[in-house]
Amino acid sequence: MSWNDNVIAEFRANNGNVTTGGFGRSLILLHTIGTRSGVDRVNPVLGRRSGDDWVVAASYAGAPTHPAWYHNLVARPDTTIETTDGPVEVTATELTGAEYDAEWSGFVAQSDAFAEYQKKAGDRRIPLLRLRRRTL
Repeated sequence: MSWNDNVIAEFRANNGNVTTGGFGRSLILLHTIGTRSGVDRVNPVLGRRSGDDWVVAASYAGAPTHPAWYHNLVARPDTTIETTDGPVEVTATELTGAEYDAEWSGFVAQSDAFAEYQKKAGDRRIPLLRLRRRTL
């Protein structure tokens, strides 16, 4: 079982509380559909609350490229996340300008790792995406 699979299993078994990696209750499970494969995928990502929304960083631990889930989410922004309160239907939008700066500051304040990820990423600016609850 992969590290992600273990984190997903722990998230689901413990109502969103994940001790692996010291995440606690800060993770969400992000569902995306592969743009080429059409395969449903689930990725554990840090989901910061921002008002009634969640914001996620496509940090990929500072890799020089964006994670696959980012491309899938941009291509199909209507998706589902699993939170400590259960599943939520959301729409993703990429942040820019002052809104990006404010949310990025929040990520860095929450974890020094994000500042390190940006250093490692070099010229790649780590995207931030707002996940806003959809009314169905």
